Amino acid sequence: MKHIIIAIFSILLLGCGGAKVEQATVLNPTNNSKVVQNDVLQPKPNNGEGIKSSGLTSKLKAYSTPKNIEDIMLFLTSDELQGRDTGSEGISKAADFIQNVFEKNNIQPYFSSYRDTLSNYSDGTAYNVVGYLPGTDAKLKNEVIIIGAHYDHIGLMSGQVVDSIANGANDNASGTTTVLEFARYFGNIKKNKRSIIFALFSAEEKGLLGSKHLAERLKAENIDLYTMLNFEMVGVPMVDKDHSLYLTGYELSNLADVSNRYANKKFVGFLPKAKEFNLFRRSDNAPFHDAFNVPSQTYSSFDFTNFGEYHKVGDEASLMDYIYMATIVNETIPMLTGIINSPIKEVKYN
Repeated sequence: MKHIIIAIFSILLLGCGGAKVEQATVLNPTNNSKVVQNDVLQPKPNNGEGIKSSGLTSKLKAYSTPKNIEDIMLFLTSDELQGRDTGSEGISKAADFIQNVFEKNNIQPYFSSYRDTLSNYSDGTAYNVVGYLPGTDAKLKNEVIIIGAHYDHIGLMSGQVVDSIANGANDNASGTTTVLEFARYFGNIKKNKRSIIFALFSAEEKGLLGSKHLAERLKAENIDLYTMLNFEMVGVPMVDKDHSLYLTGYELSNLADVSNRYANKKFVGFLPKAKEFNLFRRSDNAPFHDAFNVPSQTYSSFDFTNFGEYHKVGDEASLMDYIYMATIVNETIPMLTGIINSPIKEVKYN
């Protein structure tokens, strides 16, 4: 998140353990080839090997799996991308990857190109990557839902001896990966009654420039934006909470209640620290709130105690919990489906 003031950090120690799985044949996230994936995520006792476990014990139908998540995360956080700094060669490679996922999963460009060049960035060329999935309902397709995350990070850090690349796994390859998994799902299911814009923003770390640019551009088009749902730092689970994610601006709308009803559980909750540090204004939801005055909020699991590598070179993929991330994707899909296909606009500001 942009300019979060960190009060107390402690590194979350995550155990390693194998996962008992059933198998199903589905689509690879990047090339649509048939692959075998997990159908049940049920961690076995820690044996010191295998993928990290978030302690999940419930069965779930796994459209997304830890392997799906890992494949995307390892590319986005690879040293080849040099920390995905805005305007860099590395972030251009990330944009190519995102575009490839869109193309292979029936997500068309919203504009003439997937690359939406920022008009408010002067230090070189920067662009959002913006995909579009038209709605299937004759009336509701005119209403738009934006599902977004920023894909940039802070690039190279000076003064580092061993490693100077800030790979940005939790911030925000985790949110980018989550949105790409949603695009893969909805792009292949094709049952979204409302239209969906999948927006991966650049220059978030420069002051939310990518989302500000896109919000203003879409406002000029006078689109009927229903809600903007943003995903930020969802790579590790929260500590000692009775919900999986928190919502910035929790008290401003009924989005948490609507989300929990469609998730059929207490999936989204309130984090006091998010309100204390006004995280509602510190991520890419804010420009859409400003431009459209519709519910525009961010889902996150960064709780100020579970991740100590924010804006450090240690924000590596090896610290991410892929079982947790896959579970978030799978449990968010019915929530998104409910919001996208509801016959009325249920999500409202209070």
